Amino acid sequence: MLAIRLKLRYSSMAGVASFISSSSASASSLATKKFSFQLTSNRHLFNSRVSLTMRMPSASIRCFASIASSSGPIAKIRVQNPIVEMDGDEMTRVIWKMIKDKLIYPYLELDTKYYDLVNCSNILVPETELVYTPLLCRYNVAVKCATITPGTVFREPILCTNIPRIVPGWKKPICIGRHAFGDQYRATDAIINGPGKQKMVFVPENGEAPTELDVYDFKGPGIALAMYNVDQSIRAFAESSMSMAFSNKWPLYLSTKNTILKKYDGRFKDIFQEVYEEKWKQQFEEHSIWYEHRLIDDMVAYALKSEGGYIWACKNYDGDVQSDLLSQVTISTTSSLTKSVLVYVGFGSLGLMTSVLLSSDGKTLEAQAAHGTVTRHFRLHQKGQETSTNSVCFYFCMDKWTCHRAQLDGNLKLLEFVHTLEDSCIGTIESGKMTKDLAILAHGPKVSREFYLNTGEFIDAVAHKLQEKLHTSAPV
Repeated sequence: MLAIRLKLRYSSMAGVASFISSSSASASSLATKKFSFQLTSNRHLFNSRVSLTMRMPSASIRCFASIASSSGPIAKIRVQNPIVEMDGDEMTRVIWKMIKDKLIYPYLELDTKYYDLVNCSNILVPETELVYTPLLCRYNVAVKCATITPGTVFREPILCTNIPRIVPGWKKPICIGRHAFGDQYRATDAIINGPGKQKMVFVPENGEAPTELDVYDFKGPGIALAMYNVDQSIRAFAESSMSMAFSNKWPLYLSTKNTILKKYDGRFKDIFQEVYEEKWKQQFEEHSIWYEHRLIDDMVAYALKSEGGYIWACKNYDGDVQSDLLSQVTISTTSSLTKSVLVYVGFGSLGLMTSVLLSSDGKTLEAQAAHGTVTRHFRLHQKGQETSTNSVCFYFCMDKWTCHRAQLDGNLKLLEFVHTLEDSCIGTIESGKMTKDLAILAHGPKVSREFYLNTGEFIDAVAHKLQEKLHTSAPV
């Protein structure tokens, strides 16, 4: 359960109090728009980058020209409809405020409906229903700092040419769709203290006779587990996965172990196939993409041999594991950054990962930072010590929600802005300016201080690059 504070603060991220108070006005605006562009991902960045991995002297990395420009301020872009902002905890909260102040407020007129997920009370919303709450369904777009992981979550890596990938064949992103409901994460487990029979019983509400199944005849101590899922959630998972695959024009794979769990995993396989046949098959075929079910072990082998460029729909535990596999491939046993990240990475860094929650109809999207709250860095920050926290996923989190907002509103200027921000972020890294986790990958585990920026310096570097690009592209 997620507790959300009842009090909703209406704020303008650009200092302009012009939020839309009428839901009918918002709905009317959406209903009358016609769009000629598609929601995009960061895949357009993968093909034409120049690698800049040379060692650079301290001054060339850490010293920047003033962010202020003699060309004058850039005209702000008006975003017609609000977004829902859900503020998070610890280091992500600190970074998010810096990014808003330096990369959002100066450029966008944007109203937000603000929730503080840390200092919350009064209202309890089930985690898996967060994306279906009235506020999100009204505005359809949300950004959330790290706290929880609800619903169907899609995680996709961010690629930089000068950050090495341990699996060299991965040329395109592999987007993991994790069904974050039920299974082991809502299971009932028990320690069995001695001999006896373990049974599973289902009691129908309609008064019919209970169904009783024998599980195991224990001859001594052991353990037991019972878990579940529901058709409604599995169907929503299928719809979200099909929608995400179609929006990216990528094929979709579902992995299960239905050869062993014939009924449990077989239900996932059957529902996905039903949804595909009923709603998506023709659309997929028209764009030369496809849906296919594979056994989880076969899919893992395929993932290592493939070049990427597809959606991989996973059950809850599988998605938890595989998203970490794609971001972390072992080449070392320790990391100086966080206790929870004990390996270096296949696609770069845990900070190089986007995370998106999508409703089953594909209309409501919540984007969030994928790397958690970075507790260890926050403790250093509280003591006034220097941190070098990777904020890249925040920029691509912005890419996801702003692209979705732009698509719903037909706002081409907003779409152009976020692509420029995305290019600025990647361009900053590929120019040699990066945080410590990426510098370790580029220069080795004993990287010295001269080769990386601290948390604030990296955000300043991206902000400087963004302003340069905006001034360059601004009409004279």
